[in-house]
Amino acid sequence: MGSHAIIAIVCLLWLSIYGDAATITAGTADGMEKWGYVEVRPKANLFWWYYKSPQRVSSPEKPWPTILWLQGGPGGSGVGQGNFLEIGPLDVDQNPRNSTWLQKADLIFVDSPVGVGYSYVEDPSALAKTDSQAAQDLMDLLKALSEEIMTLQTSPLFLVGESYGGKFAALAGVSMARALRAGALKLTLGGVVLGDSWISPDDFALSYPWLLQAMSRLDDNAVGKAITMALTVKKQIAAGQFAAAQQTWTNQLDLINSKSGRVNIENILIDNTMSSVAGSSQATMSSPNTISDIMNGIIKEKLQIIPKGVIWQEASLQVFDALSNDFMKPAINEVDELLSYGVNVTVYNGQLDIICPTLGAEAWVKRLKWHGLRNFLSLPRKTLHYCQPYYLTNAFVRAYKNLNFYWVLGAGHMVPVDQPCTALHMISSVVQSPDN
Repeated sequence: MGSHAIIAIVCLLWLSIYGDAATITAGTADGMEKWGYVEVRPKANLFWWYYKSPQRVSSPEKPWPTILWLQGGPGGSGVGQGNFLEIGPLDVDQNPRNSTWLQKADLIFVDSPVGVGYSYVEDPSALAKTDSQAAQDLMDLLKALSEEIMTLQTSPLFLVGESYGGKFAALAGVSMARALRAGALKLTLGGVVLGDSWISPDDFALSYPWLLQAMSRLDDNAVGKAITMALTVKKQIAAGQFAAAQQTWTNQLDLINSKSGRVNIENILIDNTMSSVAGSSQATMSSPNTISDIMNGIIKEKLQIIPKGVIWQEASLQVFDALSNDFMKPAINEVDELLSYGVNVTVYNGQLDIICPTLGAEAWVKRLKWHGLRNFLSLPRKTLHYCQPYYLTNAFVRAYKNLNFYWVLGAGHMVPVDQPCTALHMISSVVQSPDN
């Protein structure tokens, strides 16, 4: 959809109240897109953008799924990055994306927490100070959207989070599961999907030295120092010293950067002088557009409801700083709670990720108290050949009851960017799309 689509956009624009949440909504004339704001707290406004899939088919036996995408950071914009750089229907040049997840599900992108992307606060004091507050804001958003997007009431909703967004997905998933059990929410939770997610900082810190040594990026001396720092991180987290743990972790990353030849922490095969996201998603650096240009230009013009004073940024340091006290807190218990409720939990990890490495993800999964863990770990992995040439292995998966783990080969921190075909087939299987 290019600039010609702007003319036909705001045919439906209204202000309404759902419960305690004030909403303003707009959309396209054909109803295939909606977007808007929900005031989740006084002076705190979350922006969302919904896409209805052109492939949408549904039946009572196999309802069409909806994916709610949460970006990482905290401070990254799902409406911008997740949409135009990863899984949305259009890329940064407004060309159709062949691997869009919209082929397999309806999509909702949210700029969360408040203060990210097009979301805004009218006073800095309204920024979320805890992960739990950010998760509650998402719950209030979902309550409003369940009345705004009527298909949500019959569509299984999958919370998909990347990086720190996975932590938000886990916490919001728990809040949603509790509300559903109490009969306080008119939605169906299809599952929670954790993509290269920031679930257990100490397990990640402990895995960095071994991963980087095995890949020839650290020598024995540097590995020894990195291990010492990781053990300190573990002790500080156990003692509840989260600010100190974050500083030690930051020092560990500084050591890794200086001793590894500036390895890119999102993809072990490239250096910090290269951008893993820009290199893959913006037409290998040849695109005439940047994500910031379009979000503050043609996209803002299309949406028409973004306040003039709101400037879209790729990352919000204000939001990151506001949540700094919670940054190093693990979310393993929340994943355990989801599993205990019978909620489908899927973990996927890129083989080449450093910041949230597969080694660390495997480690925190082994710490789960879930009753099915022993059986899960005892099962062999299934080899997946999703994409041409089909003789190549794209991924592995292990599944038992309501826990699934995907090892995605050739991908770094952002799996849909590095391996779009594999990611599309994987998510189709996870959400059980009728178009699978």
